[in-house]
Amino acid sequence: MTEVRLAGCAGCIGSDRPGYVVVWNVDSGKMLWEWKRCPDRCTPESRAATIARHQQRRAEEAEAAARQAAAAPASPTRPEAAPEPARAEPVRQQPAHRPASPRPAGGERARGPEVAARSGGRRTPARNAPGTAPVASKPRRWPAVALDHDAEGWNLDIEQVPPPAGTKFTDWFAWLGTGLPLRIDRVHDAGRTGDGMVCLSATALKALGLPAAFPTTDKALAALTTKLTKAAASVGMELSQEIGPIFHAFRRAGAAGGPKSSLRVVVTPWLGQGSEKQQVTGAMLARLAATPAGDPDALTLARRIRTYVTDIGVAPGITPATTSKLLLDAVRPRNEPFQDEQGEWHSRLRDGALPSGDTVVPPAAGARHPLTRELVERDEILCEEEDFKWWSRPLTEAEAAMPYAVACDVCASYLSVTMSLRLPVGPLEHRTDPVWDTKSAPAGLWWCDFTAVQVDTELPHPATFHGKPPTGPGWYATPTVAYMVTEFGFDPTTITEAYLSPLTVPFLKEWTVRLREAYKRVYALLGLKDGQEPEEFLAAYARHKDLDPQDAERTDALVLAGLYKEVYKGGIGKWTEGAAHLDDETWLKDIVANWSYRPEVRFHIISAARIANHRRMRKTYNKTGRAPFAINVDSYLYATEHPSPLELLTPPENGKPVLGVLRLGIGPGQFKHESSIPMDQVLELMNTDEHPSRLTHDYTTDGTAVEA
Repeated sequence: MTEVRLAGCAGCIGSDRPGYVVVWNVDSGKMLWEWKRCPDRCTPESRAATIARHQQRRAEEAEAAARQAAAAPASPTRPEAAPEPARAEPVRQQPAHRPASPRPAGGERARGPEVAARSGGRRTPARNAPGTAPVASKPRRWPAVALDHDAEGWNLDIEQVPPPAGTKFTDWFAWLGTGLPLRIDRVHDAGRTGDGMVCLSATALKALGLPAAFPTTDKALAALTTKLTKAAASVGMELSQEIGPIFHAFRRAGAAGGPKSSLRVVVTPWLGQGSEKQQVTGAMLARLAATPAGDPDALTLARRIRTYVTDIGVAPGITPATTSKLLLDAVRPRNEPFQDEQGEWHSRLRDGALPSGDTVVPPAAGARHPLTRELVERDEILCEEEDFKWWSRPLTEAEAAMPYAVACDVCASYLSVTMSLRLPVGPLEHRTDPVWDTKSAPAGLWWCDFTAVQVDTELPHPATFHGKPPTGPGWYATPTVAYMVTEFGFDPTTITEAYLSPLTVPFLKEWTVRLREAYKRVYALLGLKDGQEPEEFLAAYARHKDLDPQDAERTDALVLAGLYKEVYKGGIGKWTEGAAHLDDETWLKDIVANWSYRPEVRFHIISAARIANHRRMRKTYNKTGRAPFAINVDSYLYATEHPSPLELLTPPENGKPVLGVLRLGIGPGQFKHESSIPMDQVLELMNTDEHPSRLTHDYTTDGTAVEA
């Protein structure tokens, strides 16, 4: 954790932009913030003087701590506080306003089984021994804390966060506005920090006099809102306009009562309640708060949020798809602050930033866009780069005679290509008679005719999502064209037009790194790691969901694994957001004009992932003679003699594993065993012209039917 950066004068010290402060406003029921000039109207000279004073004070404090440590008796001291591990368990705070409880032998406070279960069974670390010198530690902040209450008073699961002074609303709001060390630190120098969260438990609600369930009538909700708003105002705090399971508590810069502050309050027992909008807004947090029994728990929620932020770098958003965009904006900010010659701070687009505005081109505008409707009305061709959905090949005699169809699922298919995939940044520009260069082809869409290209008949056609040969020319993304040129001999001089990007950048690299590392870490906790032998991996995967409810680390890992998967899958889909709940005019204004609406980016990612999968299955086919007979997105069905994918693996060559073939493992692009389906059931379904993958979830990996 880096030290808090000094910036600003006495009125804006600690601001991300010297000379400016954040001001919150309510607009149409939404909490919005904007930069305003420092209320002290500071100058570069006054800021420099303030920074000098703070630096001198820090130096004096560090020198005093060093003298104190040197003069202390030679006895064991607690090591310097390190950043909290991603999977740290809760630590209960001993409130400072009451005497310490008697401790049993060993110096640890006795705790009941309920509390031990909620904290994962770990105990509070021992305090400094009497007579030892306190060790200075760097200031740090936490993304979330759980506020609990019992017969002895307030408890928090982060030891360094002080408790409220009392149980009145005014005590609680005063505590929220004291500048608690709750914040989500930025992951890029040009990025922004985020609000920390306070998660209230059921006992905390009772202590504060809040209802155990969210009010169900307008009258009760209005009364609660008035009560909370008045209590907050008495200490200079304000609340977001709409009170729900999640709301903001903030103090504007210069307001009476304390420093500028902003926190999100999560009333954990209320998650999943309230209006339909509030239920949607809190859906991700509700999943994070759920214990193995399905009950919302504040300690579980705060612990998982801290792990989530440590892994990903941002807090959970409204949905996994919106979280994906928050992550991309955090690791690769679009804007950066800069200072002009007069010392004024402004914001500008960073080099290589995705531009706002409607940047779509006719063949790739998204299903809802007016340009697409026009092309459809004129019966013109659209870009159709989608995942495979193919089952048109009849089984061979040998395949039909095999007793099983094994379903193998590609792990994190998109993450296997987004690390180095070069994507279009600026709007695509129309070109006639474009020149193709395989080594440096820009991202874009190319008008190609693949009808005469010979491909493998046992495999789906690589250029179409339905796997059938194309019947005429069409628009294809760069990864598809490159594969057809290099592997099947397509002549690129026949390309007559294209929409190409003037700037092509792998801008999902940092986004991919965060998600891949998070994905691999949680699955490693579940026993699935890189480099496992096929039999070891299959055994580990078969039991990775078998959990002990008392094992908080593995339970958290399973929940987070599902959410991380949804973040990268939902994020890819959001590039062509349909937003069906909005009318066309609002959709064009608020969605299409945003930087995050780029259907051609989605087409490139899906094209690259589909081609990568085709390349793997083609090499496996060439090495083993085994080909899938049906594919549904990233689920591949193979005919086998046994209810296991082991017979599909390519044997080692010269004592070394063959690269680029079907391989079992949890890493992005590797395969896992979904199920084994009796072949007679598959044939019966295919005879009715239905996709056999419909049976995937009806059978276990050993071929047994799942009980209804």
